[in-house]
Amino acid sequence: MTSQTQMQLGKKGLTKEFLEDVKKRLEKPAVKNLKISVLASARESKEDVKKFSEGIKEFLGPKFTTRVLGFSIFIKKWRKAMS
Repeated sequence: MTSQTQMQLGKKGLTKEFLEDVKKRLEKPAVKNLKISVLASARESKEDVKKFSEGIKEFLGPKFTTRVLGFSIFIKKWRKAMS
């Protein structure tokens, strides 16, 4: 069974505190997936969501993959680094 945690990205955007919180949640062994809902106050278009996704992936490193569906970002944690 895979555990999924949810978060919301608000008007402040990708702050250092938000990125650290994402990393801290994904460090827990039970959490393999994370869903981030990008609120309307943080974005103007779907391109903004893609930029947020790229920023998060760059911060987390190669053991994580991101996927954008609508205005949500899904992060998956892998055992080994993805190429």
